[in-house]
Amino acid sequence: MNKTLSNFILIVFLSILFINCANRGTPGGGPKDETPPVIIKSIPENYSTNFSGNEIKIYFDEYIKIKDLQKQLIISPPMITQPEVTPLGSASKYITIKIHDTLQPNTTYAFNFGNSIADNNEGNPYPYYRYVFSTGDYIDSLSVSGTIVDALKTEPETFISVALYEVDSTFSDSIIYKENPRYITNTLDSLTTFSIENIKEGKYMLIALKDGNGDNKFQQKTDQIAFLQDFIQVPTDSLYTLKLFSEELDFKATRPRLISGEKIAFGYEGDYKGMVINMLSETPPEFEYRITEDKETDSLNYWYKPRLEVDSLIFKVSHPTIQDEEFIVRISEQKRDSLVIDASPSGVIRKNEPFKISGSVPFSSIDTSKITLIDKDSTQIDFTTNFDTITNTYTFNFDKTEDNAYNMQVLPEAFVDFFGDKNDTLSYYLKTKKASEYGYVRFTLVNAKYPVIIQLTDNKGEVEFEQFVENSKPIDFLNLPPKIYNIRVIHDANGNKKYDTGNYLKITQPERVSHFKEIEIRADWGISETLNFTSE
Repeated sequence: MNKTLSNFILIVFLSILFINCANRGTPGGGPKDETPPVIIKSIPENYSTNFSGNEIKIYFDEYIKIKDLQKQLIISPPMITQPEVTPLGSASKYITIKIHDTLQPNTTYAFNFGNSIADNNEGNPYPYYRYVFSTGDYIDSLSVSGTIVDALKTEPETFISVALYEVDSTFSDSIIYKENPRYITNTLDSLTTFSIENIKEGKYMLIALKDGNGDNKFQQKTDQIAFLQDFIQVPTDSLYTLKLFSEELDFKATRPRLISGEKIAFGYEGDYKGMVINMLSETPPEFEYRITEDKETDSLNYWYKPRLEVDSLIFKVSHPTIQDEEFIVRISEQKRDSLVIDASPSGVIRKNEPFKISGSVPFSSIDTSKITLIDKDSTQIDFTTNFDTITNTYTFNFDKTEDNAYNMQVLPEAFVDFFGDKNDTLSYYLKTKKASEYGYVRFTLVNAKYPVIIQLTDNKGEVEFEQFVENSKPIDFLNLPPKIYNIRVIHDANGNKKYDTGNYLKITQPERVSHFKEIEIRADWGISETLNFTSE
């Protein structure tokens, strides 16, 4: 064998040897670890009785971490002083719970960790782990289950608290505003069903809360609520449906303040209808005032003239639901608001849609002789106007034809505001589309109990079109822009042409709402839909 061939064989041998060694030193991979951590032991053991300590340890077979504990951990019954749970933000092979609250005697406590526990490496959760103990001789084992629905929307919110209040000698209707419930659970981030477990036998009030600040108490301004009108008796085999809704806020007047020259904002909560503002301070004979609704805030604006040389003014605010309240408003010299005029819609206008002009300062007069409206053929179009004083809006009504254009010219001084300011020249251009660019739908109602309100909404539940229906007849929605609409029907029991929500203290449930499959409206196309109703 010559020297060259020997060298070649040696090189090949060494290369194979090197590759094999390299392979032996390289990890071989394998399937991803999807196994959740395993609990080795708990001290005291889970489901212990006669618990009297203040510390619990839960040991795992691998390093774990705790995440989103504030939302995920549900303690039932709730504790006034929250326990200390560690570790937070670091890995450990055990969880420590230090209890700082005074535990109630003969009571079963449950710590539901939701999805907060996961292994440190892959994040595999230990789902819905519950640690239960009793301060008495036995573990309460009864339960209450059911479903959460939204009174108005197709899907309820997430993280809904469901609670039981014990009906005993201390029970009152106001308990949900002041006290923690006896038992509580939460739907967390994905479930619409609930189960309250480890309950003792007894009579209870069942409610649900979308709890804005997590204090387990109902705040009308920020929380949604659901409740059963009748108490329940545990044990029970019934499945309960809780209908979640937002209450209309009770009326409340807030302290008024001067926000610009001769303009005072009177804030409120709830419905301002019926709210009356009276000036109690002495005023000159030529004194005038106007009240308008603020577009941006829950306020009524009180405009007055002439300017009063005073340090303060006294007002009385009245409303059918409250006692009269007096307010003092400090007065200073400030610049008056300038007149700004807005119009809607802009661009495209539908055939049955009015044209509106509103002002930032109350209008005192309109001179329609200084307003002209012509179409694309320069034909003058007649119009009528209506004025809404509270919104400070003029509505222009005129007949429109398809595929047309309209130009409105507003000469100077057509509008005069409360302080005597006038408009400059204004010009508005509007057009209508061809009928073939719209679609329509005809609804036939079966087994409906009238009256009802049929609404076409967007995917967020915002109303785009609606009709009030009092009797059995086909209902046509014409000139609809092409898009996908959701169908919502409100069963308007009192016939007031609006959706009425519920009220806990008045023991009234929200009006029934039915949802139907979405429809797609196409241009130059009509569809017919049958809406079948079933009784609840």
